[in-house]
Amino acid sequence: MSEDEIEAVAGLLEDETARRILTRTSREPMSASELERRCDASGPTIYRRLERLREHDLIEERTRPDLDGGHHTQVYEPNLRRVTVELVDGELRLEIDRREEMADRFTRLIEGI
Repeated sequence: MSEDEIEAVAGLLEDETARRILTRTSREPMSASELERRCDASGPTIYRRLERLREHDLIEERTRPDLDGGHHTQVYEPNLRRVTVELVDGELRLEIDRREEMADRFTRLIEGI
């Protein structure tokens, strides 16, 4: 990762609202309105943080179907398992261990055969 990317991700993880979004959605996917209530933040704040988290591929947006009412809801869940910061030879290195979907693992397995 470049120095600018490290700074951007570190700044984002320093933000309390962004951290709350990640920790709350790690338990269960949530909509923006659910995040407003659970993170004690305004709608615009939630949407800004979600956009920044998406820019850095730290969160994913999915559609949650509503079988009763026919209205679908966009929900969010983290796209990471671990963030590691290392100091190696006078250089900071940031590594993000992202979640991998079963379909992606299957594709990688088949391509490796």
